[in-house]
Amino acid sequence: MKNHTMSVLFASDAESHLNDLTIHRTTASLPFGGRYRLIDFALSNLVSSNITTIGIITRNNYNSLMDHIRMGRDWDLNRKNSGITVFPPFVFNSAHEVYKGKIEALYTLRGFMMSNNEEYVVIANTNIACNIDFEEVEKFHIEKGADITVLTHYTDDTNPRKIIISSDKNNRITDMRYPVASDTGKQRCNLNIYYIKKDLLISLVDNAYAHGAYDFEKDILQKKLDELYIMNYEVKDYVAVIDRIPTYFKRSMELLDPAVREELFYKHSTILTKVKDSVPVKYKEGADVKNSIIADGCVIDGTVENSILFRSVKVGKGAVIRNSIIMEDSIIMDGASLDYTITDKDVIIQSGRTLSGYESYPMVVVKGKVI
Repeated sequence: MKNHTMSVLFASDAESHLNDLTIHRTTASLPFGGRYRLIDFALSNLVSSNITTIGIITRNNYNSLMDHIRMGRDWDLNRKNSGITVFPPFVFNSAHEVYKGKIEALYTLRGFMMSNNEEYVVIANTNIACNIDFEEVEKFHIEKGADITVLTHYTDDTNPRKIIISSDKNNRITDMRYPVASDTGKQRCNLNIYYIKKDLLISLVDNAYAHGAYDFEKDILQKKLDELYIMNYEVKDYVAVIDRIPTYFKRSMELLDPAVREELFYKHSTILTKVKDSVPVKYKEGADVKNSIIADGCVIDGTVENSILFRSVKVGKGAVIRNSIIMEDSIIMDGASLDYTITDKDVIIQSGRTLSGYESYPMVVVKGKVI
């Protein structure tokens, strides 16, 4: 792919459903997998496919995102003629409301899109951890003569906000709908990643915006199924869609499987992230670690099982951490016990405290809290 394509990423999508984990950050900057942020996957996939003009639309709480991506150097995006542009929230009326949906947001970016020479646009949410080769997506799009290509995957996680996709034998999408009670088992669902010619996108967005529409999926895709060639591109590799606390926990725990890690982080390209100079992990005499991901800078003097520890976590003597996710710079003091718990950054769990959630809904401790 030779600079045919640019991208627009939505940094804010699932905040209202990720609750305590997105009080202080966008979905895009949610930590994942020990040392990554969710936006790392989109940026790495795009850059490896030679897509280097990237606009990121924010809604709120984007300071942590700015701190993480900086000028894009860690993804080779600190370039003179392309690279990353982060757009702050756009205010639409006297009530200071930000955009209600993708159509309004994309309309505000028409100048950005028109000022660049790329022919196609990748539109994507950033709550997705995957490893996608967009060169293959472009090839599919052109060979099929598609107007819009929708990336999909099969999943048994069909919450009410998912969009189920039906297509014919030629992969043309024939229906897009929300789940109903009779939908059981795995369903083919929309990944909210789209490949489209830029001029067509601008035309569709202009027309929809002029008629007061704001929902890209409902007001453009669903209404244009008979008029446009909207094609289904099924992603068969591992995909983690992070849209609720339970799915965040479930997909994180799946990373404890080495085969999943290999497929997600290295299959088509290497997933890159912000580089930090951290010291190696220090295992003290009382350390007992099994089936866990331990990031640089951690100091372990207790038991860690089936868990993910981000950078610079300290686990005290006799502390026990099982089935949990402990984010950066947290301290689990002597004798504390955690099971099915997610602690955000800079949390302190005091000596002797016991926290326990459930596999279906883990306990969450918000950033900076002392318990």
